[in-house]
Amino acid sequence: MIKILKYSFFDLIRSRWSLIYFSFYFLLAFVLLFLNNDISKAIITMMNVIIILGPLIGIVFGIMYYYNSSEFTELLLAQPIKRRSIFLGQFLGLAFSLSLSLVLGLGIPFVFYGLFRSEEILNFAALLWIGFILTFIFSGIAFYIALANQNRIKGFGMAILFWLFMAVIYDGVFLLLLVWFREYPLDNFALISSVLNPIDLSRIMILLKLDISSLMGYTGAVFKNFFASGSGLLASYLILLAWAFVPILAIVFKAKRKDF
Repeated sequence: MIKILKYSFFDLIRSRWSLIYFSFYFLLAFVLLFLNNDISKAIITMMNVIIILGPLIGIVFGIMYYYNSSEFTELLLAQPIKRRSIFLGQFLGLAFSLSLSLVLGLGIPFVFYGLFRSEEILNFAALLWIGFILTFIFSGIAFYIALANQNRIKGFGMAILFWLFMAVIYDGVFLLLLVWFREYPLDNFALISSVLNPIDLSRIMILLKLDISSLMGYTGAVFKNFFASGSGLLASYLILLAWAFVPILAIVFKAKRKDF
């Protein structure tokens, strides 16, 4: 698996798409810091970008990489190599290459503007970690969708629809339910609904970390009571890690039973 991971990682890190992904974050961070010279405001702006763009790039790159490397994958399947090693190696190579582009693209401008002398270094580290974990989650989901669908158009459509649901539609449905049932106690429902969406959970964690949860009103107070506590914060980190491992287990399960 290590050899396949290294091959996939170096193959992807040299591609022009990785360079474009890195350049986008690099230029955006430099522009934001140049315009206001405030690291805290730049982190808040980057949060809104990463929460939406990170999962989108992860799921699109994941589905494209799987289908484009299908012939190479079939060649590997003909060798005495475990299926688990092949698909996990390719997935981890993709996820690490995207994560490296994100970390370097954001890290270089912020370090240049004095991140290590700022009090916002922990908030920036939390931002990078959220981007890293969301990349892993949605890259894994993309690989599973591609494994489950031989038809490329169907697989690509399902991947985009899944991202659209998690990033946009889910919030709309969630807010409608809160409005319709506002006369009932919805504290537990709000917490559980947020946990079931890694994008929402990541957004809440960053808002609480930046101490701007007051902008969320009553819902923000509910989340702050739970997530701001030591046990709540630990639970949220563990839930995000579980979200990262679920696609890995699904990939292994599907790869063992798929007829190539």
